[in-house]
Amino acid sequence: MSIVTTSISRPAVAATVYPILLAISFSHLLNDTIQSLIPSIYPIVKDSYHLNFTQVGFITLTFQLAASLLQPVVGLYTDKKPQPFSLAAGMGISLIGLIVLALSHHYYIVLAAVALIGTGSSVFHPEASKVAYMASGGRRGLAQSIFQVGGNAGSAIGPLLAALIIVPYGQQQILWFSLLALLAIMVLYAIGKWYTANMHLIRPKKDPAGLKEGQLPSRKITQAVIILLVLIFSKYFYLASMSSYYTFFLIGKFHLSISQAQLHLFIFLAAVAAGTLLGGPLGDRFGRKYVIWFSILGAAPFTLLLPHVPLLFVTFLSICIGFILASAFSAILVYAQELLPGKIGTVSGLFFGFAFGMGGIGSALLGTLADYTSVQYMFSICSFLPLIGLLTGLLPDLKVMKQSK
Repeated sequence: MSIVTTSISRPAVAATVYPILLAISFSHLLNDTIQSLIPSIYPIVKDSYHLNFTQVGFITLTFQLAASLLQPVVGLYTDKKPQPFSLAAGMGISLIGLIVLALSHHYYIVLAAVALIGTGSSVFHPEASKVAYMASGGRRGLAQSIFQVGGNAGSAIGPLLAALIIVPYGQQQILWFSLLALLAIMVLYAIGKWYTANMHLIRPKKDPAGLKEGQLPSRKITQAVIILLVLIFSKYFYLASMSSYYTFFLIGKFHLSISQAQLHLFIFLAAVAAGTLLGGPLGDRFGRKYVIWFSILGAAPFTLLLPHVPLLFVTFLSICIGFILASAFSAILVYAQELLPGKIGTVSGLFFGFAFGMGGIGSALLGTLADYTSVQYMFSICSFLPLIGLLTGLLPDLKVMKQSK
């Protein structure tokens, strides 16, 4: 804990504050490890409660809606009235949801539990993203990538831990993961102290590395934000197909066991975690638009092939897809923050919330599609989603505009 609190006494922070970035990234890892337990137990609850794919999809929808609808509200409110210790409070709500999920014996209780976990997440993400911005020292893409890599690493670790602990021994073993939530609360409380001492870092100020409101007409800003949200839709609908139904795809097509399928899901999510650090620093150096081009459209050749090849190639393609797609969100989020400076919490809440919402809606709709057709057919349809990355060409080039100042 001391690594976090050593910077609290400093009145101003001019450089990148790596201890805080690593601490908030570690908290993101713990938060998303807890979240990733939800899809990891789908094969268990599907059999235990005799669910169809639509009902499985509604578990994700419930979680994602709870995690998404509040995030823009939280971001807007905390831009006006920063809440440094809301991070620890949000994790406390997730802790309650985790306990309820472990002890649940009914489908509707499962829905209530994942809603609590989603609510905790909705409080965590906007403020945590703001902490990354505050500690960036101007290297915003790098800071968001460090923050995101923690979350993606947690999303990868969760299914692996579920395969080792929950699948063999039962749903009640989820209780062990409450220890992760307690650890996160302690780290986030220390981060809250640093946040309290450094609120000046989120006040709008002149910054030659960023755009100011008014540089672009409001119509162009609105158009750019809409395009970015459509790109988020394409990414997170595809990720919903993988996170919620990849295991079922592997079990149905290749006759793998649940544990074997979970291992393949871990490989995919580990590739996502590994690729996360790519987007932010490259965006800082070359411009975020080019990173967005690569990270959305560049995955298309691999997604188009994945439903039609043998298992060995499926594993290879899933690694390529995860690695390429991972770089998108940090670049998109920082691009949006530069479009709307001074509204860091609002932008973070909007984009995190929309991403979660698209993941939830995507999971529910794709579950229904899988029920009426098949999981393999559903994957074939989703394989076209990265082609939406062509819309990136309509975004203004912020790097060029900065250089022309």
